[in-house]
Amino acid sequence: MGRAARWAPLLLWVVPGLWSSNYIIARLARDVLPPHLLATGRWTLALALMLPFVGGALWRQRAAVRAEWRRLLVLGGLGMWICGAWVYLGGHSTSATNIALIYAVSPIAIAVAGVLLLHERMSAAQRAAVVLALAGVLFIILRGDIDNLLAVRFTAGDGWILAAMVSWTAYSVLLKRWSSALDPAARLAAIIAGGLVLLLPFTALEWALLPPTHPPPGLAALGLVVLAALVPGVLSYTAYSYLQRELGASRTALLLYLAPVYAALLAWVVLGEAPGWHHAVGAALILPGIWLATRR
Repeated sequence: MGRAARWAPLLLWVVPGLWSSNYIIARLARDVLPPHLLATGRWTLALALMLPFVGGALWRQRAAVRAEWRRLLVLGGLGMWICGAWVYLGGHSTSATNIALIYAVSPIAIAVAGVLLLHERMSAAQRAAVVLALAGVLFIILRGDIDNLLAVRFTAGDGWILAAMVSWTAYSVLLKRWSSALDPAARLAAIIAGGLVLLLPFTALEWALLPPTHPPPGLAALGLVVLAALVPGVLSYTAYSYLQRELGASRTALLLYLAPVYAALLAWVVLGEAPGWHHAVGAALILPGIWLATRR
């Protein structure tokens, strides 16, 4: 195993923490910054931070960018517009933990698509790991009581998050299925640019429809944009692309099972949404599942 590949199992445990910060940002931003403006600011800043490092590669590989522009636009729409602005829309009326729980369904879809479309193989241990991790997520959703299944209520925000989860599944599978002549960092920058092309008209429309009473963006809004660009933006997306290359789409997708655990802890610290005992039991099921799926 090369030095780069040895980092993959460690990153699999770190990336969910970076990723889950976006669910907290979605909740914090609901009274501070409109969703599309936040997503546009996030990805504009992320692209600006990346260009000094990948701009030369993009210029040298401009023929590949021209050849792949349709795919880059689709990936940008799925990963940066829908999985960006729509998550922030959902954060207006659902909790950070709910966002993480809905997203935690996507590893099953990604794993199935990885087997059917990408011809990835899943061992018996990995299939058992999916079942174990899913059981942990379900335990958290039901709060340890099967009767809570009948009491589940969905909000409009949950609908936005569900659509974003489906979009993330498509993004993950297509990112792996569509081969690219671009290196991972340059490809991510090009995908971000594609996402911004789709985000900008919706951002302009959103800004035009804002009520006059909406406060103008201030320092809090700027802080959220910077945080979103760095942590769940450049760092998590770059690491996710790297993990897909090293571990495959199916195994990498398992990191989303950790999101409810990380999100519950972050929501407790930042938003005061205290976790319950069911989160601990769920984590006790999810964590061994991740280890079982990623061990050599």
